[in-house]
Amino acid sequence: MTIWKKEFKIEDLNGFRKNTILGHLNIEFVEKGDDFLIATMPVDQRTMQPMGILHGGASVVLAETLGSSASYMTLDDSRYSVGLEVKANHLKSASNGLVRGTAKPVHLGRTTQVWDISVENEKKELICVSRLTMAVLKNSSDQAR
Repeated sequence: MTIWKKEFKIEDLNGFRKNTILGHLNIEFVEKGDDFLIATMPVDQRTMQPMGILHGGASVVLAETLGSSASYMTLDDSRYSVGLEVKANHLKSASNGLVRGTAKPVHLGRTTQVWDISVENEKKELICVSRLTMAVLKNSSDQAR
C-alpha cells in the first residue's frame, strides 16, 4: 500500500531543480516506490570538501531534500511540512562517483513525521545515515476551521 497522497512522477520532482540547491549540486530524483524515494548526487567539485572527499553538509542536503520531498507527497492539500531537525552520522568517505540516498518513513503522524535516509556509494557501502524530523502544519487558509 502506498504512503503517497500527492501523485508526482520522477520528472515532476526533477522539475523543482532549476535555480535551487538541487540544481546547483545536481541532485536528481531517480525512483519512487510505495514507501520510499531515491535520489542521486555526484561527488565532484561542487560537493567535495578541501580534503577531496564528499562534504558532510552535502550529504545532509541530499538527506533533507529526500525527506522533505517525500514528506510533502504524504500530505493532503490542507497541510504542509517543514524541517524541524536533521541529524547525520558520516560513516565512510566518498571521493568520486555518485552517491544514492533512500528516504523511508519511520513515523507519519498528524503533527510530526520522522524519516530515515541512508546514503550509499556506488559499491552500495553505507556512507551516511540521517534522521529528519518534519513538523506538519495546516495551510493558513485552513487555520480558521
